[in-house]
Amino acid sequence: MITKGIRGAITVDENSVEAIRNATLELLSLMINKNNIEVSKISHAIFTLTDDLNAAFPAKFARIDMGWKDTAMMCFHELNVPDSLEKCLRVLIVLNCEDNFVPKFVYLKGASHLR
Repeated sequence: MITKGIRGAITVDENSVEAIRNATLELLSLMINKNNIEVSKISHAIFTLTDDLNAAFPAKFARIDMGWKDTAMMCFHELNVPDSLEKCLRVLIVLNCEDNFVPKFVYLKGASHLR
């Protein structure tokens, strides 16, 4: 068994707890479904948010709403590069998987142009 990363990103409608919650759950749900992830196989997850998003921690919603109680998670600010995408939430899920697993990345809403 090895570890591989699955990237995802979504833009958030506004800097509010509910908007960050909705975006987090939409992104994580699609990443889980598209990659057939068993939560017990997740090693850890890293969330980043642009500086204009600070109303809530995305990891909180993964833990409370999706049941990721035993998954190590951290939240950080994304590097503030001039003219970069605003109101963007990114996640890296690190998964314990088989060698032949091919990750399917997920980019939603305004973040779709990142890929």
